[in-house]
Amino acid sequence: MGYVVAVVGATGMVGRKMLEVLEEREFPVGEIKLLASARSAGERIGFRGEERVVEELVPESFHGVDLALFSAGGGVSKRFAPEAARRGAVVVDNSSAWRMAPEIPLVVPEVNPEAVGGADIIANPNCSTTQCVLPLKVVDELFGLKRVVYSTYQAVSGSGRGGIQELEEGERYYPHPVRGNCLPHIDEFLEDGSTKEERKMVDETRKILNQPELPVTATCVRVPVLNSHGVSINIETREEVDLEKLRGALEEFSGIVVEDDPKSNIYPLAREASERDEVFVGRLRRDLSVENGLNMWVVADNLRKGAATNTVQIAELLIEGGRL
Repeated sequence: MGYVVAVVGATGMVGRKMLEVLEEREFPVGEIKLLASARSAGERIGFRGEERVVEELVPESFHGVDLALFSAGGGVSKRFAPEAARRGAVVVDNSSAWRMAPEIPLVVPEVNPEAVGGADIIANPNCSTTQCVLPLKVVDELFGLKRVVYSTYQAVSGSGRGGIQELEEGERYYPHPVRGNCLPHIDEFLEDGSTKEERKMVDETRKILNQPELPVTATCVRVPVLNSHGVSINIETREEVDLEKLRGALEEFSGIVVEDDPKSNIYPLAREASERDEVFVGRLRRDLSVENGLNMWVVADNLRKGAATNTVQIAELLIEGGRL
């Protein structure tokens, strides 16, 4: 006995990772439906030891579906997520289509599980935001957040197969070569000079932490790393930071692993975070340039905790809350 689960965008990198995570976490899938574009229909993907055939995504695909996990881009989500909800499915969407809609919950289960509520469509945050709000939640509860400054070091897997092919094979995907380079350009530029990726981090952080006026700024950079994003977070707090108290609270917080022994060269690394579901936090230290300043370095697998795992964790919340 289990749920009828549809994975939309099943042939993509995140869609395939969702299937891995569903299997690893022994999610109660009774029937799986793999959905993608007409171009991908007919492909076969393994799930629980069996080859499953990918079907073309159409509105009728969601007949009898309990849970629809979307990772096929904003346009697909805008068109098909309401169709899935209309047919009785609960949707967890990994695109940017619904994140900032006021009526749609934006959820990281360790941070704001109560936000799930009774919504039929639930949004998964941007990968770089997701890993940051866990330690920010801890800091906020202990000392209060006054200002947040993000500087990201984002892996090419965040761009999908195109980014990986450029790094590994030299095929041009980005505006400039990423090998031996750092590109301060993720997504499109906006009128104010920031990028969409930077705007996402600002807006999503405020929404998840339920602090719409929190001062947040970001500079997002693509780096020649295969997988796992790193983020340097500079924080101003409302109260003086007690580093030992903070370290203890981070160690106890679900989903966080503290790696913070610089004298022994122990700090979060992209290679070590890959294929892990935790968020790794280290380089904890005061920022003495402001009254209550704090620096930290945060690394996580952007395909797992930044996307697929967080999506499945939201689905698990739905079961716990009796929504499925």
